[in-house]
Amino acid sequence: MEGGAGTRLAGDRMMEGSVATRAAAEPGERRGIVASAAYAGGQRIKDIALDEAGDWAHRSGHFVWIGLHAPDPSDLEEVRRQFDLHPLAIEDAGKAHQQPKLERYGETLFIVARTAQIVDGHIAFGETHLFIGRGFLVSVRHGASASYTPVRLRYESCPTQLARGETYVLHGVLDFIVDNYMPVIARIHEEVEAIEDKVLAAGLMRADIERLYELRRDLLKLRNAVVPLVEVCRRLEHPEVLEVDEAMRLLFRDVTDHVRRVQEDITSLREVLAFAFEASLLIGQAEQTVTTRRLAAWAAILAVPTAIAGIYGMNFDNMPELRWAQGYFLVLGVIIAACGTLYVKFRRLGWL
Repeated sequence: MEGGAGTRLAGDRMMEGSVATRAAAEPGERRGIVASAAYAGGQRIKDIALDEAGDWAHRSGHFVWIGLHAPDPSDLEEVRRQFDLHPLAIEDAGKAHQQPKLERYGETLFIVARTAQIVDGHIAFGETHLFIGRGFLVSVRHGASASYTPVRLRYESCPTQLARGETYVLHGVLDFIVDNYMPVIARIHEEVEAIEDKVLAAGLMRADIERLYELRRDLLKLRNAVVPLVEVCRRLEHPEVLEVDEAMRLLFRDVTDHVRRVQEDITSLREVLAFAFEASLLIGQAEQTVTTRRLAAWAAILAVPTAIAGIYGMNFDNMPELRWAQGYFLVLGVIIAACGTLYVKFRRLGWL
């Protein structure tokens, strides 16, 4: 995904002229108004300015699709005036760190979705705020988020789909957000498999355990971003929230299924990491037990000559054994026999 950002940028510039969009994690991305166009009958009529967006949205059979990236407050205020949006929703759209949610303000829906990308080996999170009403769709991106230009270009190349209006575009954007979770999951899955292999092969070092905790923390953050989106997509299936036909409800249901699948993958990866950590602890405890047994066995063996040498090292005059001519060799024989017997027994027990 990161490697293809430059290719996407070149394609976007050729196909949309002045519209230059890149992944938000990359420096130099255009901020403010990324794209603003009016559509009718599945065709892009023209690029429009913000101050004329409301007029185009009210025309019969037309809708406006506006894309903003980290916009200035003045741009958001102009969007509010053009589509008569609620000030509280505009205030939320101007700030990051919103939780995924769906709120209704009159005839307008305000949707917040969290986005995710892998940046420098870690998950970087962003947000997309969506306003949808009769005749318009406005997307506001903050933080790490792939450009929605591929969605725009795909729909513009298929007029029959684009002719279905702003609700179909909403589905496309949400589906694109969910699809972009998959490369993140795949990247983490590769690391999890590597950790599993290392646990079974050589055990985990301190750096591996620290990385394991980082992955679990990132997965928890990703889960907190994904789980509320399930409820958002589920609510979009109901006609009292968004007036769509049965075909569109099935499309939103498909997005819901994809989000749930991502949620299940996150849960599975967290469980695997937990098992890997537990296995590492068990292997470490087993190795400590083996080491303790070996030390105890050698301590028992060495205790025999230590005890005998300690007895005969006492400075008493009346020790009859001190006068034996073969006493030295007898004591050595006893020590060797006792130590040899203990060694054989410990070997049979697997302690040595």
